[in-house]
Amino acid sequence: MHPLPFLLLSIRGEDEAADDEYQAFMRFAGLDATGMRRIRLTHESLGSIDLGDWSGIILGGGPYNVSDPPESKSTTQQRVESELFALIGRMVDDDFPFLGCCYGVGTLGTVIGASIDRSYPEPVGGMSITVTGAGRDDPLFAETPDVFDAYGGHKEAATTLPTIAECLATSPQCPVQAFRVGENVYATQFHPELDLDGIDVRLNAYKNHGYFAPESAEELKIEARQWNVRYPHSILRRFVERYSRDT
Repeated sequence: MHPLPFLLLSIRGEDEAADDEYQAFMRFAGLDATGMRRIRLTHESLGSIDLGDWSGIILGGGPYNVSDPPESKSTTQQRVESELFALIGRMVDDDFPFLGCCYGVGTLGTVIGASIDRSYPEPVGGMSITVTGAGRDDPLFAETPDVFDAYGGHKEAATTLPTIAECLATSPQCPVQAFRVGENVYATQFHPELDLDGIDVRLNAYKNHGYFAPESAEELKIEARQWNVRYPHSILRRFVERYSRDT
């Protein structure tokens, strides 16, 4: 008997950002490369995924937005979204353990019929997250206080959720910061894997991607240091502890 690994799906084409993301997910989940495998969807097709081979699946964030105008999407982005929509649809149907971080709101939200648009963007940096009543009862948020700091940054978000989804967290600038479908399918708008070092890497990697004025990158790094980001990482660890299973 040995534990089935978790699978991280990455949409980051930049090696430094992708590798830093992978290391952060492993570190805060308490796993090594044996316990968390990775597929870089910018570099290879998803292929055939047998859910029975995995304890759970995690989707990281990146520069893609499902609400991008269709004519602006690269062939790679179109392929990635097609593959993800099909896989996420299967996970929703099977109530299979899934945690989508940032881009997970757009992809899971699209699959379940949420309204995904540009109404509630947030700049890269710190944000104050408030746990809802439903979130207070959710096992992944058991170690967070009612209000906690997190790092994030996004162009699109969920404006409304369908009745099959429970909103677990919110923020002053973004009404849906986390939600759950069924018992085991999750998405967070904030990044539970991000720490201060990770913020620096992301700001360097994406300063020309339209999230913020490139010349403001150093100022944003300074501002990020004003936030006390301690609790989001527990969400990753609890996801792994809850869903880890043996062959």
